[in-house]
Amino acid sequence: MSTSDTPPERPEGQDASGAAVPPVPPVPPVPAAPPADVPEPPEQTGRQRLAAGLWPPRVSRAQLIVALLLFVLGLGLAIQVRSNSDSSALRGARQEDLVRILDELDGRTKRLEDEKQQLEDQRKELESSSNQAEEARKQTVEKERQLGILAGTVAAQGPGITLKITDSKGQVRSDQLLDTLQELRAAGAEAIQINGVRIVAGSYFSDEGDGVGIDGKKITQPYEFRVIGKAQDLEPALNIPGGVVQTLEKEQATVTVTRSAKIVVDALRAAKQPDYARSSS
Repeated sequence: MSTSDTPPERPEGQDASGAAVPPVPPVPPVPAAPPADVPEPPEQTGRQRLAAGLWPPRVSRAQLIVALLLFVLGLGLAIQVRSNSDSSALRGARQEDLVRILDELDGRTKRLEDEKQQLEDQRKELESSSNQAEEARKQTVEKERQLGILAGTVAAQGPGITLKITDSKGQVRSDQLLDTLQELRAAGAEAIQINGVRIVAGSYFSDEGDGVGIDGKKITQPYEFRVIGKAQDLEPALNIPGGVVQTLEKEQATVTVTRSAKIVVDALRAAKQPDYARSSS
């Protein structure tokens, strides 16, 4: 094909027939879509910021060890404070009450020392006596008499007190009489009789309608305690603050304590032969 056969080029702005072609207007750019409205986070209060800072906790191993040590230290301090408060229960007592309690403790110590000295004297007599058999017999008889007083099989007399409880309201029960007995024993009572009933180591109390039962025997008020012992120890023991007398008076009972140079305890108990126990000597 020759170059003459090539169609001539069209001038710009004309079509094939030579007519004028209007220029194509430029396409305007599409504007970008405006960003969607993003809600701003609400402003936090100081409490919320503090909570966010504390939780979840971010602790290290060193902080855990320190916290554990502080817990152990606090627990030890709490136990120490509690023990100190228990040991200082008498700090609020009056001076005369403390003196009375101290005298009672001194009296108990003196009784124990006297008993120790008596036993040592008996031992020395046995060691130095020319007739040890006779001396042993005398001590055996004396010991039998003492045990008879404790067992209630023989009568006894000596200095002591008489305690009378009048209960017009009927509020005094067996547990309060038992507390009274225990307080007297702790103060050095050696022989006790209540309304004709001899008190021994195995005595028990029970409520019996309008009265109290002691070892199965019913007694009614007024309840009278005959107690042999050192009156200077027995009476203060009953009158200590919060003691027997104050407790009974709260129940509207009338309590009278009378010292005497001679108290007779003559109610007896039958000697009971044990069924199974035998002497090992």
